[in-house]
Amino acid sequence: MSRVTCDLTISLDGFVAGPNQSPSDPLGDDGELLHRWMFEEPEPNAAALEGILAAGAYIMGRNMFAGPGAWDEEWRGWWGEEPPYHAPVFVLTHHPRAPLQMQGGTTFNFVTDGIESALAQARTAADGKDVAIAGGAQTARQYLSAGLVDELRLHIAPIVLGAGERLLDGVPKLTLEPTEVSGTRLVTHVRYRVTR
Repeated sequence: MSRVTCDLTISLDGFVAGPNQSPSDPLGDDGELLHRWMFEEPEPNAAALEGILAAGAYIMGRNMFAGPGAWDEEWRGWWGEEPPYHAPVFVLTHHPRAPLQMQGGTTFNFVTDGIESALAQARTAADGKDVAIAGGAQTARQYLSAGLVDELRLHIAPIVLGAGERLLDGVPKLTLEPTEVSGTRLVTHVRYRVTR
């Protein structure tokens, strides 16, 4: 059976997004600083980037796809016409929407019946490959709280945001076993086995 992984970039103080998130600024104040490592140091961080994009299917929250509020049927996600996933993506939402097929093999499927249903659909679509919880923080918290994540991969940016959306707020006690650590000047990658 495929493993469930979760890759998230966080600040030193545990935030995955800064304060004042909005449709025009989905990562909030200074949130874009979290991801500098992906764009300014792609080659030294190639293994981490490949790991993020190696899943056979992805799960994300509705806000990660489009932000809150009523559907804008013209909206096709933050990533343009060819999102980086190149695999099925299952979007958790309370609002039904027809699947959205994009260039490069990404299809966004909108799941209205909960995290377990999304995971079952993603496992089937992944065809033996890993299923990745792509974010945001609320979605990751739900899967961590339910004991459904096998490996948590944190990419820790050397910044302090001071406020915003925290990853682990409200998550019950977890036992995490570090299995690998690497990094560059803009990020420290830590892989954790989540034990139950």
